[in-house]
Amino acid sequence: MKKILTLLTVVIISLTILHGCETEKKELINLAIVKEKLKEYHTGGKYNTDLNRIIKKAITEFSKITPKENSLVIFDIDETALSNYQFALDYDFGYNEEIWTEWVDSKKATAISEVKILYDMLIEKGFKVVFLTGRNRSHYDATKENLINEGYTKFDTLITRKMDALKTTAVDYKSKERKQLVENGYIIVGTIGDQLSDLEGPYHGIQVKLPNYYYIVK
Repeated sequence: MKKILTLLTVVIISLTILHGCETEKKELINLAIVKEKLKEYHTGGKYNTDLNRIIKKAITEFSKITPKENSLVIFDIDETALSNYQFALDYDFGYNEEIWTEWVDSKKATAISEVKILYDMLIEKGFKVVFLTGRNRSHYDATKENLINEGYTKFDTLITRKMDALKTTAVDYKSKERKQLVENGYIIVGTIGDQLSDLEGPYHGIQVKLPNYYYIVK
């Protein structure tokens, strides 16, 4: 799973994104209030509005490209292809490795419909797709099954973190994997993710940044 800075992230969100406190007083907002604002953002329509705007722009950009045989678009998984919002609710935006593993093994993450629309368009147009995730290698089988169950049935490969990459930053890990894909003959024309660390580094093509105000991965 991704390295999560839950409490710090939530407080930063409240101050800079969700406008939950009076900045001139330099006061922190109560954590319980911030969590309610996060829920409101997700279920009140703003999250879907933001997603629709971003995906619509991405579809326009990718529509301008005529794919070659090995033109590739890379998708992150968590909060990109699949939503773990129910997991966040079930555990009150908390996290530990054991409960995360139980969630992954349950294969209950759901497709983010707006992203699935983009995925379907890319597949139909002839682009290759690879899923590149920060999930550990031990999560490979459950993750692959979850993706297929949610309609992501066509992709060249699923890349998970191997043991020797567990302590590597997300930027370095994903940059290395993208470099390897290029060396294998792919032409990377786009990268979709919810974290800046999904997009930073070389070989990314069109960068599509999705909203995630629940945690930060570096």
